[in-house]
Amino acid sequence: MGRGDLTDAECERLRPFLPVSNRRCGRWRDHRQVIDGILHRVRTGVQWRDLPERFGPWKTVYERHRLWSADGTWEHLLQQVQAEADSAGEIDWDISVDSTIVRAHQHAAGARTEPPSAPVPKGDAAAEHQGETPWQSLVARLAEVGAGGEGLGRSRGGFTTKLHLSADGRCRPLSLIVTPGQRADCTQFKTVLEKIRVLRIGPGRPRKKPDSLAADKAYSNGPCREYLRRRGIPHTIPEKTDSQAARLRKGSRGGRPPAFDEERYKKRNTVERAINRLKHARAVATRYDKRGYVFLGTATAAALVLWLRT
Repeated sequence: MGRGDLTDAECERLRPFLPVSNRRCGRWRDHRQVIDGILHRVRTGVQWRDLPERFGPWKTVYERHRLWSADGTWEHLLQQVQAEADSAGEIDWDISVDSTIVRAHQHAAGARTEPPSAPVPKGDAAAEHQGETPWQSLVARLAEVGAGGEGLGRSRGGFTTKLHLSADGRCRPLSLIVTPGQRADCTQFKTVLEKIRVLRIGPGRPRKKPDSLAADKAYSNGPCREYLRRRGIPHTIPEKTDSQAARLRKGSRGGRPPAFDEERYKKRNTVERAINRLKHARAVATRYDKRGYVFLGTATAAALVLWLRT
């Protein structure tokens, strides 16, 4: 086992939820070997062609990561690990929300503008996805991750993408969204919260509602607060200085100031620490993936490792 590879215990936790071959087109290359190759690339940011030989053909590793990013397999694995943690009472539901800028490498540019056509898989990829249609919803998934479908834009930091996330009280990501770097945080607030979906072990609906929420001034506006009140989520968001001045100018017509729990707000650093831990993966700290859904899969794989090892 190499540095950063899955341990035996981690592999056994994932094994029940990994896709199963229909055995009509030969055998797959071992899941564990391929996942270790994907995680090696996520951790180091190395080019796919430069993967060590012990992970097998680089093309097989890349294609499996691309297809699992497209068909939602990485998200499914993350949800299953979260469900296990929730059933054991290990999730702190006092969550925080924030975003981070990710500088895009020049190799992330140049993706085709038209939606990619369904590929004709060969070898291991053909066996793995025989009878599956992971590309049918690809156009819709591309639209979710930003303007133009790739989540790339121009911000003060230059050629960038932005990663929006929510994190539990133990610094682990609950949901992830990718947008262009110039996209305002508050525009993705509702989407980030509605993507929280922790499954139940056994009967019952997935849990989507946190116990409380903390966020910074970027989310201090009427629509965000109204959304939280409508869902009945207690929240701590500081009021912007200009909003406070405008309210005071109106006098009694300005209404009461929003409630603010200073002690609860101190715990907002959990999302900052979650971002810091995610960016230990160099393929997350710098974006090399051309496609937005592939970068989202890369960030989700990094989040999965955090859940497995916390």
